[in-house]
Amino acid sequence: MQAQHLIGNNTSVRDTLKRLNDLSIDAILFVTDEQNTLIGSLTDGDLRRGFIKGLGFENSILEFIQSNPSFIREGENAVDKLEEYRKRNFKVVPVLNDKNQIVDVINFRTRTTLIPADAVLMAGGEGKRLRPLTENTPKPLLKVGDKPIIEYNIDRLAKVGIKNINLSINYLGEQLEAYFGNGSTKNLNIKYVKEVKPLGTVGSVLLVDKFDFDDIIVMNSDLLTNIDFADFYKTFKTTNADMAVAVTSYHVDIPYAVLETDNAQKVKSLKEKPRYTYHSNAGIYFLKKELLSLIPKGNFFDITDLMDKILALNKTLITYPINGYWLDIGKHEDFKKAQEDIKHLKL
Repeated sequence: MQAQHLIGNNTSVRDTLKRLNDLSIDAILFVTDEQNTLIGSLTDGDLRRGFIKGLGFENSILEFIQSNPSFIREGENAVDKLEEYRKRNFKVVPVLNDKNQIVDVINFRTRTTLIPADAVLMAGGEGKRLRPLTENTPKPLLKVGDKPIIEYNIDRLAKVGIKNINLSINYLGEQLEAYFGNGSTKNLNIKYVKEVKPLGTVGSVLLVDKFDFDDIIVMNSDLLTNIDFADFYKTFKTTNADMAVAVTSYHVDIPYAVLETDNAQKVKSLKEKPRYTYHSNAGIYFLKKELLSLIPKGNFFDITDLMDKILALNKTLITYPINGYWLDIGKHEDFKKAQEDIKHLKL
């Protein structure tokens, strides 16, 4: 939480002015009581208007405040509301619990929204195709540009307000634990689960002891992408899907004319050098927490097995096309490409 935006109700007007001056372009304070309950907000403009009315340095800051500041409620799906606040040029917004206590502060310079979801990143693979680079370093910690592959994904999740991040580790996993710790340096809650045997691409999700939210984002940690997580989540919720799969487009160009026939080999149509477009699994998924009951505990279970179960039960599975950048870093050619691409990406 960005505590620099919080101030006690007994703070003097002079000290309040100093605090606002220190905040510079983010100059807004939220006034709280001893229980951290929100009382009001305060800006330079509020103080200026108070002085014009005849208030002075000897007055209480409670005489200057806006008593009904905008806020969002902890745990709510506030993506649309925060988007509206941004359009209205809000810079900082408090997050309140059901007791109206401030539990977080969103600064739009560092966080673009607040997605109410937990995250699980798959980071246990050996990365055999990238050897010898992965002989002593787990693939997620290989550096692309100036930081590890996985850190780009963690930082982008943090920017959309996802704070609970679980890393599924195995091969050289202790290095990941040493690098990120508990996540406190990034204002995150990072925890680790370790497979004692291979559990597939989604089986290890059951090793997480607790999820705080009803929705979970699961993704591979060795991806380099600028996917719009907020729009992805918004699509997942507005379609009332049980699971959403991010996909990339894969085009196949046929260099010859293609004849389409029926069962009797009668030509039905002719297409000259057609292009076929397929959607490929991009390794990023949103799913309802209730779907975890479909995963067999302790058994090898891939994400495609979960998709099959969802379809068999007539639940809703949707795709979400990634219109931006996406690269699965699996081979040396991919790693080399990532080193060049990162110079031009804003991640």
